[in-house]
Amino acid sequence: MSETATLTQEGDISTITLDDGKVNVFSLEMLESIQNCLDQVSKDSGALIIRGREGIFSAGFDLKTFQSGDAEKAKKMTALGMKTMQDLYTFPRPVIMAITGHAIAMGIFIVCCGDYRIALEGDFVAQANEVRNNMDIPSPIMEVAESRIDKKHVYSVLYHADPYPFDKCIEAGLIDEIASSSDFEKRIMEKAKDLATLGHPHYAKTKQAHQKPLLEAISSAMPA
Repeated sequence: MSETATLTQEGDISTITLDDGKVNVFSLEMLESIQNCLDQVSKDSGALIIRGREGIFSAGFDLKTFQSGDAEKAKKMTALGMKTMQDLYTFPRPVIMAITGHAIAMGIFIVCCGDYRIALEGDFVAQANEVRNNMDIPSPIMEVAESRIDKKHVYSVLYHADPYPFDKCIEAGLIDEIASSSDFEKRIMEKAKDLATLGHPHYAKTKQAHQKPLLEAISSAMPA
């Protein structure tokens, strides 16, 4: 399967499914597919679900692109990744993250952009592993992450790059709910349908007002 994201719609609920057939890396191709899907989603009604493939939400940026020597492609991938994160974080309708498995590096940061985050029960982990891989976490990404992570866990999650089993993620502020395999799909749709009833533009304006202190930091990371 090619590196892609697909959009499906059921009533006023839109679902973007990430599935590259492997570990759902945020390659340039995947990010372009996500952007294409987002362009087709209503910005003034309904709710949006972002979900991964079986066993994996996302393993983060495509390291092969960083290692390829193609500096221009790596720059484009990084810039589009930041834009995608910003677009999801500021999306004017409710965004539900359906965490189908491991969420690593940029994967867990994308999860942090959701308004409600439901994880599948199982032997999965969330990990911001950048520091353990000798990489920096850009300050705008940290701003978004810190807006969701419980203060007691900021050092463990970001500085120490500790892996968090899903059953520890609620306490850490990385997810909001864990659902069993038998209830997972039901809970996703229940939550999406509930949040879809929230009025427009009131939801968007409330979200924008709450996020205002962080938006300049996010925008500052975007290449000119």
